[in-house]
Amino acid sequence: MEKRSKLQVAAVFLAFLAMGFGDAVGPFVGLVREHYQTTNFLATLIPSISLLMFLVLSIPVSIYQDKRGKKHVMVLGLTVALIGLVIPIIGGLKADDPDSFPYSLFLLTVLLLGAGATILQVAGNPIMRDVSPEGKYSRNLSLAQFIKAIGSLSGPLIPVAAARYFDAGWEIIFPIYSISLLITLAILIPTPIHEKKDPNSHPATFRSSFRLLTNPFVLLMTLGIFVYVGAEVSVSSGIPLYLEDKYGIDIQKLGLAGTGLFFLFLMTGRFLGAIILSWMKAQRFLVITSLFAVAGLLLLLFGGKPLAIFSISLIGISFANIFPLIFSITIDRMPEHTNELSGLMISAIFGGAVLPPIMGKVADLTNTGIGLLVPLAAILYILYLSFYVSGKTTVKA
Repeated sequence: MEKRSKLQVAAVFLAFLAMGFGDAVGPFVGLVREHYQTTNFLATLIPSISLLMFLVLSIPVSIYQDKRGKKHVMVLGLTVALIGLVIPIIGGLKADDPDSFPYSLFLLTVLLLGAGATILQVAGNPIMRDVSPEGKYSRNLSLAQFIKAIGSLSGPLIPVAAARYFDAGWEIIFPIYSISLLITLAILIPTPIHEKKDPNSHPATFRSSFRLLTNPFVLLMTLGIFVYVGAEVSVSSGIPLYLEDKYGIDIQKLGLAGTGLFFLFLMTGRFLGAIILSWMKAQRFLVITSLFAVAGLLLLLFGGKPLAIFSISLIGISFANIFPLIFSITIDRMPEHTNELSGLMISAIFGGAVLPPIMGKVADLTNTGIGLLVPLAAILYILYLSFYVSGKTTVKA
């Protein structure tokens, strides 16, 4: 039984690795702008299309998942992403030939990759509860998010490694990802997973999903996901601009491209979070990590140049576990609504497309430091939410 349980967890962890491939659309922006010689607007359509999938698909997929099961939906998500990855392979995309593959088909690839990642998020986050020992859901979800971060980091690293060591173009990322997804499907499909069904649960519908938003607890937690993802995207994109504008620091000289430093500490924080959650309650850890997140942002804004890099490490480590903590606490509190809650909270990832433009507009009107007050406000809300959750013992749906 224990061996089967470990196999189930391993299969789900592989799906989280594949889930991280959906984040490769971020690095695609610069690559595609150079490859197709497009405008900035057309290039930025790429992450927007991916994030739009979270808003459009999450709730319908959660309702479908209630009928067919989480494992079925995970297989569906992997298949959709795989189709998207195969299109440029069959279409003959070549990094040194912009005419080899139409831009419209590339957008279709991104759309399918984003759709696959969305479907995987809806199924993967709650199914981790099904394969986790009692009381270890938050820990395993943080560890799964760490593995997802490895998949995310592969997006900017593979093209660089391909060019430097193999004299290959960035299009090599598609066959590498495709093989990884095929391996994941080959392991996941035959692996039996017992999905927990709460005896008080009812069939999920659009009405039941949106009705949950009338519950103050659900509304606050869903908003927490919305502002957190918005804050994470804002900070990852805003830090390099802030360091350059205020201190003249070129983060490229640190040996990590762009936002790599922030994401390195984000990944480290998720691994550490999985260890800490082996002995600390999720609610208490959310309070502590939120306090450190606020402290890190304040230190970045007011600590001066000597503390800039330290503050980035603190922000990354403290941001790392906010998403899995909010998600797992919500599901554990209301397991009879697992599928609807998963759909609502994953749709809130669209916050990553809302807060960054607000930060950018504020920065344009003032400066990049003032612009970072936008994610600071979001994290202050998360801090409030952490105290709200830690003081809440029962919630009626």
